Amino acid sequence: MDACKWNGEATYLIPLGTYMIYGANFNGPCKGSLIVKIQGVIKASTNPKIFCKDSWISFEHLNNLEIEGGGTLDGQGASAWRNPQCATRPYTIGLSSIQNAIVHDIHAINSKMFHFDVYNCNNVTISHVNIIAPSDSPNTDGIHISTSSNIRVFDSNIGTGDDCISIFAGSQNVNISGVTCGPGHGISIGSLGNKPNEVVKDVHVKNCTLIATQNGMRIKTWASSNVGEATSNSFEDIIMDKVNNPIIIDQHYCPSHTCFFQKSLVQIKDVTFNNIRGTSNSLVAVNFNCSSSLPCQKINLNDIKLITDNNAKPTIASCANAIGQATGIELPPSCLKPVLESST
Repeated sequence: MDACKWNGEATYLIPLGTYMIYGANFNGPCKGSLIVKIQGVIKASTNPKIFCKDSWISFEHLNNLEIEGGGTLDGQGASAWRNPQCATRPYTIGLSSIQNAIVHDIHAINSKMFHFDVYNCNNVTISHVNIIAPSDSPNTDGIHISTSSNIRVFDSNIGTGDDCISIFAGSQNVNISGVTCGPGHGISIGSLGNKPNEVVKDVHVKNCTLIATQNGMRIKTWASSNVGEATSNSFEDIIMDKVNNPIIIDQHYCPSHTCFFQKSLVQIKDVTFNNIRGTSNSLVAVNFNCSSSLPCQKINLNDIKLITDNNAKPTIASCANAIGQATGIELPPSCLKPVLESST
């Protein structure tokens, strides 16, 4: 790629128009910084002989990358979502081993898998992106973050068939704000525990709105898991609008319903839910289903006000093996086990 050979700031331009791209890989290192300006509409192939791979458009081993332009990436995912010919479906954009990147003002629709996959990256900012896929499109996470540090996502609209944002093992210092999520499965940490020593820490979600999502703020670990940890994470100033499970910790996660249930060995601790308000589609608005082997520790609730739609029935909280405290407004009333009661 000639743009990568330029010892300065190079721009790779996709102008206005509609283009079919079977696949593209921008593999560094480059001599200088790279701007990818997408102004047109890029469509992916619908031929499984072409698209059965990990990513459609990938960026690897780059420093100082910017992706912008106001254009649209159309993954044409309906051709793959229920196609048994593909063992692997591609992400729309894969960022791998990237240092210092900015992604902004991009539309991504109907990805075959994750819309954005951020893996082994440091110092990446994603803002003012619009991500859209049908509510029944499988595994179409908006932004999937794993093994990455210092990631920021803000001022974006995401509606998909899976997590709007998922934060996976090995990630730390992730800040999310100003995101509107829905439809989808909410904003999730995990699932953790599939492999030994999976850790997520210092994730902070603030000033977000969730609309008609399956979950709100969620931490999940596998029903039978290896040792791991989720610690020092916070969710604050969140609006829920007809969300099924507004606040949920699930340490018995098993979407296939075929798991051999054992005690989770992932320790969840130092989690804060502050100023969470709005409507719940389920009576159980707060659900802490923690491990009996390693109970959730230092769960902090402050000013929680979650009601059913039209306030027809009072919401309730459900707790199993959850230790912490509640302050301020408690709606529903907290069921956390006080710290003093755990000293046995």
